[in-house]
Amino acid sequence: MTPAARPAPPGSVACFPRQLTAAMRAELPGAAEEIITEIRRAIPEYARPMKGPYGEALRMGVGQALTTFVDLMADPSTPCAGRDEVCRRLGQYEAYEGRSLDSLQAAYRIGAQVSWRRIMKLGQRNNLTSTVMSLLAEAVFRYMDELAALSLEGYQEAQARSGEARQEWRRRLLRLIHEQPPAPRRAITNLAGLAGWTVPETVTPVALRPPAEPGGAYAPDARAAGQQPDVRLPDTDVLSDLSCPQPHLLVPGPVTETRELMLKAAVAGRPAAIGLTVPLPAAANSLRWARQALSLGESGVLADSPVVRCEDHLVTLWLLSDTALADHVVRGELGMLARLTPRQRSRVTDTLGPWLETRGTATEIAELLNVHPQTVRYRIRQFERTFGDRLNDPDARFALELALRVMRLTQR
Repeated sequence: MTPAARPAPPGSVACFPRQLTAAMRAELPGAAEEIITEIRRAIPEYARPMKGPYGEALRMGVGQALTTFVDLMADPSTPCAGRDEVCRRLGQYEAYEGRSLDSLQAAYRIGAQVSWRRIMKLGQRNNLTSTVMSLLAEAVFRYMDELAALSLEGYQEAQARSGEARQEWRRRLLRLIHEQPPAPRRAITNLAGLAGWTVPETVTPVALRPPAEPGGAYAPDARAAGQQPDVRLPDTDVLSDLSCPQPHLLVPGPVTETRELMLKAAVAGRPAAIGLTVPLPAAANSLRWARQALSLGESGVLADSPVVRCEDHLVTLWLLSDTALADHVVRGELGMLARLTPRQRSRVTDTLGPWLETRGTATEIAELLNVHPQTVRYRIRQFERTFGDRLNDPDARFALELALRVMRLTQR
């Protein structure tokens, strides 16, 4: 009669009699071959030639699992670091292959079934009691659960590493696309392959304001503020860098109405500016315009809106593309108004703008301004005295009109 097994601490294999573990150890080579054969027969993903690294890995995994099980039967305190590492690597391999864990879990079930069939035959030959057989059954299936849990850990670790690596490749790709002068197309295509991104012909950059600091101001760098970016993008083809000092996105093709709704929901109220849809090599220019639009929105030049489209403000972006130069133009063209009082200056410019833009009669301009025609005639004579012959020069009139537009935009 075989002695009964001694109970083991929770989570470990019970300690079984030496005679039983010796008998089971003798079964290991045959059990390993049978398990491998059954796995390759039942699971197409594993039906590969056994010569080479794949076959060695499969044999090592099955052999390590079986040997460690018997070692634990003899001594529950047996170290399991080697087995744990093998199981985690099996899970990692599934992740790297792009598969779910279904096949590996099925392989573990097959291993448990084959092992139990052989244990039952061994029990009959050695007249094992029902108590010992019950403990063996519990040990086998609990052990397989442990192996599956270890592989799940490896699978999740690999997915996390793969996801982090993929995000880093995508951030590098985004930086490469926005390089000036533009990077070679081949370099972008090669990096896009690593990032899992299909290179489009046209793109639309989107500039975002950095996330807010706890006190309400906006942090220049989300990482420096100790915060995670608060943008969640459901569209996986959108490249993003949300942790840089100037967060931004890159949308393949145009930003359709559907895309814009996605962006508005993703930014959750954070100011954003949608650049122009441009060929890929011009992405850096479009991003620069989007950042300019974002800045003009924050300063009040553009209408307050959560998401601003550059295409709705092209003339404004052009006029204010160099604010220092724009200010210089205003001073040069309208500097002679400085001798007027602020009230006179306001009246003159209010009338001069419509007159330059429409070249209408005093009556027509009076209707636009909702004043008396005689008032308009007086103002026209006033700026004729101020600007003189320049009003007869088309180039000078155009410069005056631009200067007035810039002044109106910057003095909102």
